[in-house]
Amino acid sequence: MTMRIGRRLLGGAIAAAAALGFAGSVQAQDKKFKVGVIYDLTGPLAGGGSELQYIGAKIMIDSFIKAGAIEGYKIEAVYADAQSKPDVAINEAVRLVEQEKVDMLLGFFSSAQCVPVAGRVEQLKKFMWITTCISSAVLENKNYKYVFRPQASGNQFGLMTMDFIEQNAKSKFGKEPKDMRVAIIHEDGAYGVDVAKGNEAGAKKAGFNVVLKEGYSATAPDLSALVTKLKRARPDVIFHTGYNPDITLLLRQAREQGLKFGALVGHGAGYGVYEKLKEGLGADVNYFFNTDPISIWLTNAKTLDAKLPPVIKMVGEEFDKAKPGVAIRSAHVGMAASNTYLFFTEVLPKAIKKYGGVDPDSLRKAALDIDLPEGGTMLGFGVKFLGEGAPMAGQNERSFPVVIQYVDDKSYVVWPKSQAMREAVLPLPKGTTYSNQ
Repeated sequence: MTMRIGRRLLGGAIAAAAALGFAGSVQAQDKKFKVGVIYDLTGPLAGGGSELQYIGAKIMIDSFIKAGAIEGYKIEAVYADAQSKPDVAINEAVRLVEQEKVDMLLGFFSSAQCVPVAGRVEQLKKFMWITTCISSAVLENKNYKYVFRPQASGNQFGLMTMDFIEQNAKSKFGKEPKDMRVAIIHEDGAYGVDVAKGNEAGAKKAGFNVVLKEGYSATAPDLSALVTKLKRARPDVIFHTGYNPDITLLLRQAREQGLKFGALVGHGAGYGVYEKLKEGLGADVNYFFNTDPISIWLTNAKTLDAKLPPVIKMVGEEFDKAKPGVAIRSAHVGMAASNTYLFFTEVLPKAIKKYGGVDPDSLRKAALDIDLPEGGTMLGFGVKFLGEGAPMAGQNERSFPVVIQYVDDKSYVVWPKSQAMREAVLPLPKGTTYSNQ
C-alpha cells in the first residue's frame, strides 16, 4: 500500500515545492536528516483516518525532499505501518531509532499507541513530533523533554462541543441548558476516555443533565445493549467518540432499534472521514457534526499568513491525484500536512542554524522557540509550546478544534462563531432517520 500511494503522490510536488520556496539551501551536501514516519496503513484505524494522515504527511515530506536540502541537510523518510496495534507501534518506533538510525519520529494517529510510544521514545532520548493523536494522557504530568504536539488535545475537543450545544440550547432546542438531556458515549481507549473527560467537564460547566455516560470496546462485535440504554435515556444530544467500524455498527443498530435523538456530535477519528461514514450509513450522515482541527480547505485564507494558501492549494492538488473523486477532502489530510510543514519550516531550519545541528536537544530548543500568532498555520491556529514544568509540557497551547457539520455532501464550520461559515442545523430535521421531532 505504501508504494502504491507513494507513486501517486509524486506528481507535481517537485514543481510546486520549488515554486513555494520550501528549500532552505540550494547546496546539497552529504549531510542527511532521516525522519521515521509511523501511521496505520492496515487494520481498522487505516480507514478511520490514519491512511489519510499518512497521505497528508507524505505529500509534504515529498515536497521538501524534491525541493532539495534544508540548510545543507538532505531529507530522507522511512515509513512504517503500526498495523492499528499499540505493540507494533512501539516496536516500529524502536526499530526506526535503533536499526534505521532515524533522527526523529513523526506521525502517530491513535492515542492508544501515542501514550506508550511517547514514553518509550523519551527513554530513548529521541525527538518525537505528533501530528495527530489528541489524548491529554500522552503529555499530562509527564514533563517530557523530547515529545511535542502541535495538535489540539482531547480535553479541548470535549469542552468545545459542550460549549457549542450550550450556546445553542435556547435558540435551537428551546430549552434551558439544565433541561438538556445529554449522553456521553466513547470507545474505551486513551482517545475516547480523554475526550469524554472533556465532555463531562463541559457538561458540568453548562449544567446539562447527563442521562448516560458509557464506554465500550472499539472492537466490540455488538453494540445493541448500548443502543437499548440510549433509547431508555432519551438524550436530546449524543456526544460520541469512536473510530470507524464501531461508529457504523452503533448507528446501524440504532437505526434498526429505532433510536431517536436531536443531534449527534462526533469528535474526530472516524467522524473525520466522511467517505467512510457515507459508505456505512448513506444519507443518514446528513446533519451529523464532527469536531477536529479545521480542514485546511475551510480556513479563511484572508486570516492566514500569506505564504500558506499556495501550500494548501498544492496539498489539495496532490491529494486529488492520490484519491480522485472524493466528495470531501478529509481534515485528516490537511492536519498531517500542516503539522509536518510546521516542523520542516519552523523547527528543522532553526535547529541547524541557531543550535548547530539535528540532534534531539537542538530540535527541542528550536521547537520551544516557535512563537506563531493565530493564522500562522494552515489549521488557523498559532503555535507556542508549553515548556518544562508545565502540566502539559510539549503541548501547543494555541491550538484549537472547530465543530463542522455535514450537509448534502459538504462540510461547514459552524463553531466557534469566529470561524463559522454558516449557522448549525439543529435539531435534526423532521423526517430524517434519527430525528426525535
